[in-house]
Amino acid sequence: MKKMAVAFTATIAALLMTAAVVGAHCEIPCGIYDDQMRADHIAEHITTIEKSMNQIMALSKEDPINYNQLVRWINNKEIHANELQEIVTQYFMTQRIKPDAEKYNEKIGALHQMLVYAMQCKQTTDLDNVEKLKSLLKEFEKLYFGHNQK
Repeated sequence: MKKMAVAFTATIAALLMTAAVVGAHCEIPCGIYDDQMRADHIAEHITTIEKSMNQIMALSKEDPINYNQLVRWINNKEIHANELQEIVTQYFMTQRIKPDAEKYNEKIGALHQMLVYAMQCKQTTDLDNVEKLKSLLKEFEKLYFGHNQK
């Protein structure tokens, strides 16, 4: 009797997982999140990364250096670059852009470049990386939404 119950439970679990995989194209049901809101969050992260870089550069020139504040701004820059990368990968690349999407390669290419420049923002205080992120976000929004955003 116990073996039958285990087999039945395993069968039901397998059917439920298969049904979820076949019927779903997102990690969660569609319509909960707003694509434009996610793009706006990316823009906020870019702005925060830029402000963090400026604060890091200013604090680095002070004598004596306030290491506590310097480390806090470095951590802030890192956190926001990570959050940007999370939105790019887990929202847009994983859930929203399907392999059969129009301009798939261009969209994925722009997002991948955003990941690379976010990584470079973690490693440096080079504001050119921030400008590249801003440009890539505009490019992606045009590709994804079909028109220029903000």
